[in-house]
Amino acid sequence: MGTELSLEHRFTDNDPAAPVLLLLHGTGGGPDDLRAVGREICPDAAVLAPAGPVSEQGMARWFRRLSEGVFDTEDVRRQAGRLADFLLAARERYGFEDRRVVAVGFSNGANIAAATVLLRPDALTEAVLFAAMDPVPDPPGHDLSGSRVLLSNGQRDPMAPLDSARRLVESLREHSAAVHEHWHEGGHQITPEGVRQARDWLTGETG
Repeated sequence: MGTELSLEHRFTDNDPAAPVLLLLHGTGGGPDDLRAVGREICPDAAVLAPAGPVSEQGMARWFRRLSEGVFDTEDVRRQAGRLADFLLAARERYGFEDRRVVAVGFSNGANIAAATVLLRPDALTEAVLFAAMDPVPDPPGHDLSGSRVLLSNGQRDPMAPLDSARRLVESLREHSAAVHEHWHEGGHQITPEGVRQARDWLTGETG
């Protein structure tokens, strides 16, 4: 577990021609949670897997919330900045400044990835979002024309309601990001089809 940077993390290098996947776990998870998903999306990718720095009754999260589904938006902005700074420092520390970096997040991890894309395009421009919500009302007017996002959400997800997920898509597109949508019939989960969509999206076969 690395401690040199601002977030505890694990880094595993692989094929230098492949992307680096920034794996962002959900509430109560840890750096290893999405490794299997990451391998399915891109087996040759390097992996940077930090741990959420916020504790909610002992559960690791990426930012505070006021209640279920109600985010502390000031903390969202603060923690997105922290994640962005961590990623920029990790690029230098591990020598992948010139490589493609793609965030892969689930639930709370997807929300912090979305916030970072919206708020800090200098640090992160590509993300796979599983079970995401709109994390940042009225984001700044950054030009996201160089950003790409895949969103995979369930139509029956009680934790990431459709209207919030759709607001996120609209917000990204309003700022000129390219968004590929995948809507499945399930709930708050990562589906095999969602993983396949992410794999195709990463290689440019979808979206």
